[in-house]
Amino acid sequence: MTAAPDPAEMPKGMLARARWAAKNTPEKRNRAVDLYRAIAITFVVLGHWLLVAPVIRNGEIELSILLAEQTWTQYATWLFQVMPVFFFVGGYSNSLSWASARRDPERKRAWAATRLTRLLKPTVPLVVIWAIAAFIAGRAGVSPDLINAASKASLVPVWFLAVYILITVAVPVTAAIWDRIGIWSVALLVACAIAVDTLAFTADMGWLRWSNYAFVWLAVHQLGYWWHTSDYPKTWALAFVVLGVATVYTLVGPLGYPVSMVSVPGEEISNTRPPTVAMLAVGSVQIGVILLLEGPASRWLKRVRPWSWVILYNQMIMSVYLWHITAMIAVIGLAVLSGGVGLSMEPGIGLWWALRPVWVLLFTAALIPFVGVFLRFEAASRAPGTTPPGPARALIGALVTCGGLIMIALSGIGAASAIGVNLIAVALVVVGVGIATWSLKAPSGAGNA
Repeated sequence: MTAAPDPAEMPKGMLARARWAAKNTPEKRNRAVDLYRAIAITFVVLGHWLLVAPVIRNGEIELSILLAEQTWTQYATWLFQVMPVFFFVGGYSNSLSWASARRDPERKRAWAATRLTRLLKPTVPLVVIWAIAAFIAGRAGVSPDLINAASKASLVPVWFLAVYILITVAVPVTAAIWDRIGIWSVALLVACAIAVDTLAFTADMGWLRWSNYAFVWLAVHQLGYWWHTSDYPKTWALAFVVLGVATVYTLVGPLGYPVSMVSVPGEEISNTRPPTVAMLAVGSVQIGVILLLEGPASRWLKRVRPWSWVILYNQMIMSVYLWHITAMIAVIGLAVLSGGVGLSMEPGIGLWWALRPVWVLLFTAALIPFVGVFLRFEAASRAPGTTPPGPARALIGALVTCGGLIMIALSGIGAASAIGVNLIAVALVVVGVGIATWSLKAPSGAGNA
């Protein structure tokens, strides 16, 4: 997250190291990028903790979705759906990192594997532990439907992660396109996304919508390149906000797009799975706000204390992201085992909302040990005398991993098999991560492909 430190000078303890890094951060670093990433993760966590509304009905636990129970809450997704922020910030970070790596042949060769390590390795314990939990729950007589519902809810984060992984391994290509045609690459991708929506909704070509995973998120990611490489006037930031608001109003109003920017059970069309042009419009508003606040945020983060906390949070950001729903499921499970305490009231009533802060505190308390245990998997370091995978292995490993993650995101971890676990999906994740990130003993004077 910061300039490479001298290990001999580093203090012990995560907070102490974060403070040390804050004091030694180069002045030219855009600290607002890390702040926006931290804020976005927090919004994702809070959004999921409020979105899932567990309730006991007819003696059975249901993981109902608040957006379906209280439709007015769908407007709140315009604030809590912050995936565009991740891709925008990711584009900035990837542009900066790739530009630096290209100046060194060895760093360039290892760039994809190094970048993927912090994204891929933390997924292994999450998937493996959920596979073990599904096996034990099945043997204990838990309904397969409940196992799949709980695992699909807990593994929701891997859906976005699979898309982001693929966009990351494509950086050498997308960066080259940016170098060649610049902002026109964004315009081309946006035009393709609009064309896809038009054909899908007017010519009964719904299957075509899946291509918008590439067009929509690559467009936002390319805008991150623009942010990194351009000196933009403030009028651009305002233009993003105005254009985004006008487009959202047009799409949701006259054109009949769904209000929610998160998938809602029972609704035929989703703005996010796959993404629609409405997601680009919301992203435009968010990007405009990000640019408007960049100056004040950067000046505030010149202070050591807030900047050190941002550094600390970013060091555990993948663990928080991947485990926050599992922590929530653990608390709900304990509530069920305790006789259903707090789970009898209908979601959305006044008392239910009044008790949300208590539940959020419980979820936070449950998340802390998960982060403490699994934080080590975020470390991107490798053993001395080893060489990381080259771009070919990184790409193959990323594709294999994403295949497993997508299977799990679509169907859950359970399966109609002897052990009740989708072993193929689990194996794809474990093997894929190994292919993409496992460093081999370096042969003298050579690197691997």
